[in-house]
Amino acid sequence: MERLHSSAPMPAHLRGCIMALGNFDGFHAGHQAVARRAIELARAQGRPAIIATFDPHPMRLFRPETPWFRLTTLDQRERLFAKAGADAMLVFDFTRELAALDPLAFVRLLADWGVAGVVTGEDFTFGKDRLGNVGVLAQLGATIGLVAQAVAPVTSPGGEIISSTRIRHALQSGDCATATRLLTRPFTIEGMVQHGDKLGRTIGFPTANVDMGHYLRPAYGIYAVRGLLPDGRVLDGAANLGIRPSFDPPKELLEPHFFDFAESLYDQVIEVQMIHFLRPEAKFDGLDALMAAIAQDCADARQILAGTPHLA
Repeated sequence: MERLHSSAPMPAHLRGCIMALGNFDGFHAGHQAVARRAIELARAQGRPAIIATFDPHPMRLFRPETPWFRLTTLDQRERLFAKAGADAMLVFDFTRELAALDPLAFVRLLADWGVAGVVTGEDFTFGKDRLGNVGVLAQLGATIGLVAQAVAPVTSPGGEIISSTRIRHALQSGDCATATRLLTRPFTIEGMVQHGDKLGRTIGFPTANVDMGHYLRPAYGIYAVRGLLPDGRVLDGAANLGIRPSFDPPKELLEPHFFDFAESLYDQVIEVQMIHFLRPEAKFDGLDALMAAIAQDCADARQILAGTPHLA
């Protein structure tokens, strides 16, 4: 799996590719349908298959004050795209210059890179002021030999269109089950384990502190989680996500405590899957009350995770 950038020429062995084109933050079931169609076309025609994404997200460029909302990092997307069967990931460096291109200039840019075909979702827009849509893409592409197809939205069993916005709303309300179903895997936060104040170990519940970075902030509270370690091990645990109201000073962190695990994880990059929201954050009157609540959270998380299959 190769990672390409729009600032560099397309490698010769990937020219003539079929490209799945979109932002694909989350790479949920709808995004996967677009990628699957592009890869099917590529394989049928004996061409390379590339999945493209944009970084930064266009909203970050035009509305920099927007709270963090990412569902995946580029590293996570690269692994997801590889698992889907793509030969490469292309990262469009989303600059004001790229955003200012008119639709025809953008389509010509694709052709200059040697893109033979493009697959998008039906809601895909592009070019200055988002004047380009799937109809414009197909019309302009036909004039220069670039084939374009659009994939219809994927709906959930209730008939609602699967979207990153819907997934974000689910996570912000603590509905991990809906997010998992729409993503086809749990929402997963990846980060380096930091040195903290080590308060958890003093009360018998050591935690691996992970900064939230640019991820969407799900509902603050206590979660049943699974940790994925660099060596492939999977650990069950309970985590606090929030500002730790029982401690001073407040500091936003994801703090997973992994059951029956005593090894050091400092300076390792781990993934934490958010499996189930247990309860909101709370402030307790004294250490004994806090420890009793954590013990109950761990018991509840163990029970939930025992009945939850592993999804990657």
